[in-house]
Amino acid sequence: MHLSFRSKAKLLAVSLMLLSTVTWLYLGVGDAEYGQPTKLKAPRDSPKSYSQQELEARLQVAEEDNRKLRLQLADLRSEDLEDGKGLARDNSSHCEQRSLAQKCELIHVAIVCAGHNSSRDVITLVKSILFHRRNPIHLHLITDSVALNILGNLFRTWKVPSLQISFYNASELKPEVSWIPNKHYSGIFGLMKLTLTKALPSDLSKVIVLDTDITFATDIAELWAIFRKFTGQQVLGLVENQSDWYLGNLWKNHKPWPALGRGFNTGVILLLLDKLRMIGWEELWRVTAERELMNMLSTSLADQDIFNAVIKSSPTLVYQLPCYWNVQLSDHTRSEQCYSELADLKVIHWNSPHKLRVKNKHVELFRTLYLTFLEYDGSLLRRELIGCPTDGEQEDNQEAELALLDEEDPCYDFRRERLASHRVHLSFLPHYTASTDPNDVTLVAQLSMDRLQMLELICRHWEGPMSLALYLSDAEAQQFLRYAQSSEVLQSRTNIGYHVVYKEGQLYPVNLLRNVALRNAQTPYVFLSDIDFLPMYGLYENIRKSVVEQDMVNSLKALIIPAFETLRYRLAFPKSKAELLSMLDMGALYTFRYHVWEVGHAPTNFAKWRTATTPYHVDWAPNFEPYIVVRRDCPEYDQRFLGFGWNKVSHIMELDAKEYEMVVLPNAFIIHMPHAPSFDISKFRSSENYRLCVQTLKEEFHQDLSRRYGSRALKYLAAQQNQ
Repeated sequence: MHLSFRSKAKLLAVSLMLLSTVTWLYLGVGDAEYGQPTKLKAPRDSPKSYSQQELEARLQVAEEDNRKLRLQLADLRSEDLEDGKGLARDNSSHCEQRSLAQKCELIHVAIVCAGHNSSRDVITLVKSILFHRRNPIHLHLITDSVALNILGNLFRTWKVPSLQISFYNASELKPEVSWIPNKHYSGIFGLMKLTLTKALPSDLSKVIVLDTDITFATDIAELWAIFRKFTGQQVLGLVENQSDWYLGNLWKNHKPWPALGRGFNTGVILLLLDKLRMIGWEELWRVTAERELMNMLSTSLADQDIFNAVIKSSPTLVYQLPCYWNVQLSDHTRSEQCYSELADLKVIHWNSPHKLRVKNKHVELFRTLYLTFLEYDGSLLRRELIGCPTDGEQEDNQEAELALLDEEDPCYDFRRERLASHRVHLSFLPHYTASTDPNDVTLVAQLSMDRLQMLELICRHWEGPMSLALYLSDAEAQQFLRYAQSSEVLQSRTNIGYHVVYKEGQLYPVNLLRNVALRNAQTPYVFLSDIDFLPMYGLYENIRKSVVEQDMVNSLKALIIPAFETLRYRLAFPKSKAELLSMLDMGALYTFRYHVWEVGHAPTNFAKWRTATTPYHVDWAPNFEPYIVVRRDCPEYDQRFLGFGWNKVSHIMELDAKEYEMVVLPNAFIIHMPHAPSFDISKFRSSENYRLCVQTLKEEFHQDLSRRYGSRALKYLAAQQNQ
């Protein structure tokens, strides 16, 4: 006889009560008078007496029976909430006993990701998973070359414990699905989830598959645990589609692909890969797609149409997940039936083309949850999982190096922050800087949020490629994104690479930022500048011609661009060298740092530059720090120098040690625009310890230079001793 849940529950509850009562009567009640501990006694009317040990053994057996009955009662309640039929009665999860994966069990997650924008979405999704997770995670990322470069570098620099990453080349999978016409905005990448049985390792038995526009509000281990509920032929875990799309009544002549009832949404999928391979999944979906395309001509919802057509033909393949595992926020859905309070939410799916602007009664609540992870400091997610072994590949020497530092060292902060691991998000916005011009040059610079206003100005002065490193918090990165997307000037440029380095520590990592921008320049030559300088009009073309004239492809040269400054916030920018000289004579302009640090640019020989018509050679001198054009393969900046002081001087010194010839261009210039002093320069001026630490780092740099370049570096030691 089949019993309902309520009948089973009542029967078990009665059994539990009877067993407890019989146990109590049989074993008797102990003596608890006057606060004394209870002692077990043989029942007074028992025909047979038992020893203390025998009675305790009988009590343990009774308690074990009670425990089993309680577990059965809890399991029945859990099954009633999570089976497909139970969804119609209650989609609330707050009464459900949480079922999690085993401690330290590795959870596998697959995501298809292509392009710049999708890469940013993946990061927010991963943040939401890492925030709640208590298990090791292995991400399987099917990417194009753009996403591979962005995410590969990001996860390498993020260094999250117990997080493994594997990449799979989406280009190799394109032939598998390129024959399918698809109208969905995701394009060919929206079909690639169909190929996962082939794309993922053959020894991988199960995986959770997620769209990039997903936000988790609970531990993903709860979802992983549902695999244990699959029975029989079930190989796919899916949530019912919450819109009327597959019912075919959205508009006149609306003809969707075949589906079982309302159909299923593929934003969240549980795949039993081993069983799918056994039933011939690749052939199954392919034959189904070929059959349906004879009538449908193309897919409208990419892989989701094909998954639903397969399920329509073979309904026993699907395990229906409770709908709170995929609360779909597209327009006109039944998603509100999936929750009654915030605690019910487990996965939010922004599957509307309108994304955060979707129409939903509680969209502000969902948007707040999403924005929390969007702007959440990813460095806080580098926490280790207590009791779980760390993957050896994730380990590095950072902790060992930190342990060697002396906390009593006056320069401890400098040494510690030099070892900081900064997350780096390359190509934060789409850009295309590939150039076939052998003489092309990229402007390289770094900036923080307080210099953002310089971007549009520089774009008006420099039409060539730019590679910019931005030092931002996670929240500031989103502010920058909104600023860039709303700027007509920036939106009109496709040759600017914006590379976000996320904040870590108190000191500004100026040379790390310069190196990030330098490494990601895509042209043969680079103009190493700073964001506060405006190039003269036409400087881009001027430099390209000079590169040819100086035969830089066959020689080690550094072309010096003379630097000037103004103290005026509003400046009529000079259109030629003659105008600049006139303004220089009138006191509207000065040679750069003339008032505070003349030695930094004096070797440029500005007196000679005034009348020069051809490039001229200058020698290195102590503290020389000009702005230069070099080949992209030049030495990188020394990252021990943080904040203010000697960050460019050390770089020019190493170029001289490598025997770069320094040549000043006679018809080129840049002008520094005024701004408030940075925090680091203020600290340098006010803190004696700060200045002493910069001096200590200088001495250590000289020693390292001597080890690398031998006798060629002796002049730098001599110059330092003479200062």
